Amino acid sequence: MSSVVSVGMFDGLHLGHRAILAAALARAAGRPCVMVTFDPHPDLVLAKRFEAMAPLTPLGEKRRRVLDAGFARMEVVPFTRELAMLTPEEFVERHLLAPLGMQALVVGANFALGRGRAGNLERLAAIGRERGFEVVPVPLFELDGVPVSSSLIRAHLARGEVAAAARLLGRRYDLTGRVVRGHAIGRTLGFPTANLELHEEKLVPGNGIFAVWARIGEESEARPAAMSIGVRPTFGGDTRTLEVHLLDWSGELVGREVTVEFVDWLRAERRFASSEALIEAMKDDVRETRRRLAAAAPAS
Repeated sequence: MSSVVSVGMFDGLHLGHRAILAAALARAAGRPCVMVTFDPHPDLVLAKRFEAMAPLTPLGEKRRRVLDAGFARMEVVPFTRELAMLTPEEFVERHLLAPLGMQALVVGANFALGRGRAGNLERLAAIGRERGFEVVPVPLFELDGVPVSSSLIRAHLARGEVAAAARLLGRRYDLTGRVVRGHAIGRTLGFPTANLELHEEKLVPGNGIFAVWARIGEESEARPAAMSIGVRPTFGGDTRTLEVHLLDWSGELVGREVTVEFVDWLRAERRFASSEALIEAMKDDVRETRRRLAAAAPAS
């Protein structure tokens, strides 16, 4: 089997990543396209980061999006210190040529692999001339003169800037989880919420109140909703929760799956002096959610 291959973390599958995937598909000429990615993140293994780093696109979601884009398969290479010590020639032979029959390697302009990132584009091109594959570099994708990157998207999400993150992703950020029983605080206040427990570890935007579209299970209809991410400081909470209040909807959601699509950040989480003050703020949140969603149709 011969194939066209793209290699990288591709966390987020943002506009820059999608430009690489599109270039690979354009180069395929009937050959299958294969993405090769890594787990866990190399920065964690190489101690470049010491804190946990939840992905923007967990492996299940990444595979689904890659296949939907037209790739034939996604291969996950376990990233270890031993893998990091391979020379570019060894990595290419063991993970790209022998198992995949790679005839073209399509990567970003700043790509490098192998020990000490020695396998830059120039060296990979030299290896390709010896081993019979071509290297196709794709220019960095920029918006407003700034390269689109996963780290920039993470920074936006950490600040709750979901609209800015969506612009770099080329789609709205979303979370999917199962509804679990909570403390029914929202119900007692007149704003019943669904408490989400995520299916896969995934980066959660910074604390605050958001306007979102919500889909229940396999339903195609997107429902307007307000979402709270935080610790419920008015009630002395210390555990971070994900709570979704569906507007103009009632019913039992416990045990069902809900996907939320982030549209915009409304306000920061804050502690209110009383339940009454919180209720008034929640009324304002619902009004503002309706206004924001009226101008932002859900994704098809």
